[in-house]
Amino acid sequence: MKCVGVVDTTFARVDMAKVAIEVLERELPGYRIVRHTVPGIKDIPAAAKRLIDYGCDAIITFGWVGSHIIDKYSYLASSIGLIMLGIMTGKVLIDVTVHEDEAEKPEDLKRIAIDRARAHAGNLVALIRGGMQALTPKAGMGVRQGYPDVGPIS
Repeated sequence: MKCVGVVDTTFARVDMAKVAIEVLERELPGYRIVRHTVPGIKDIPAAAKRLIDYGCDAIITFGWVGSHIIDKYSYLASSIGLIMLGIMTGKVLIDVTVHEDEAEKPEDLKRIAIDRARAHAGNLVALIRGGMQALTPKAGMGVRQGYPDVGPIS
C-alpha cells in the first residue's frame, strides 16, 4: 500500500495536519496516511525520517514558528534538516510553515494556516499523481499559499 507521512507539532496553534489529511484522504484513495506529532519544529526532520523508514513515499510537514529570534533560528535548523533529508532520500517532501508574525490577529493566522495546509496538500497530491512536472504549468505564475495569488510580472 502506498503511504503518505504527515508531521506536525504541538507548538502549532492551528491543526494544519488535520486539514491536510482531509485533502489527502479525499484525493488519494488507497493511500495510507500516517500522522506523527512532535513537540516542536526542531523535532520535525527526525519524525519525517522515521516515516520514510516506515515506508512512506512522500512527506508533508507542518511547522509553526514563533515571533522571537530563537524561534527563527529553530526554524532555520529544522529547514536545513528537511532539505538534507530530501537530498539524502530523494523523497517528495513539502515543508509547510506558518510564522506567528505573518499576521497580528489570531483569526488571520488561522485563515493563513488553513489555506496554506490545504493548498500544499493539493501540491503534494499533484506531485504524487503527476510526477516531477506536475507543478510546472504554475511556474512563474505568482501562486501563493495562505495569501491570494499575485500573478506573474508582465
